Amino acid sequence: MTIVSSSLKELETHSNLETVNLGQHVLAEFFECDPNILNSSDKVEKYMIDAALECGATIVQKCFHMFNPYGVSGVVIISESHLAIHTWPELGYAAVDLFTCGTKCDPKVAYEFLKKKFNSKKASFTELKRGIIDRETLKLSEQPFEVAEQFEE
Repeated sequence: MTIVSSSLKELETHSNLETVNLGQHVLAEFFECDPNILNSSDKVEKYMIDAALECGATIVQKCFHMFNPYGVSGVVIISESHLAIHTWPELGYAAVDLFTCGTKCDPKVAYEFLKKKFNSKKASFTELKRGIIDRETLKLSEQPFEVAEQFEE
C-alpha cells in the first residue's frame, strides 16, 4: 500500500504502510488526438483547468502560450503542485505532466479526463512516486523516484 502525504505528522499516523511518498507524478502521452483541439490555446487551457478541478486540485495560477504556426504550451499551478502540457497538433500528439502532492487529488483522474477531451485514440502513462520517505527515520530518502505504474492502451 502507498500513501501520498504532504506532512510528517500525517506520515507518522500511517506507520504500518510499506511505502510513503510526497507526491505522484503522472507522465502522460496522448496520441491520435483531434488536431483542432490541440491547436486551440483556449480549448487546451479550458481542458487543463477542468482536469485540475476534476481531480480535486485547487488552482492557484495558469499560463498558456500559442506557438506560430501551431502548438500550445501551458501550465496550471495548483496548491498540490502542477499540470503542464505541450502539444504537437500536426502530429495529433500531446505530452502532459500531472504532478500532485498530498491525498486530496488523483492525477490519474485528470489523465482520464484529458484523454476523453482530446479525443485521444491511444494513450499511455507512467506514474512515478516522488519524494520517497525512509520508513525508519521518517526523513526524505535520497533515492531517485520510484516507478509506481505504467499503462498503455
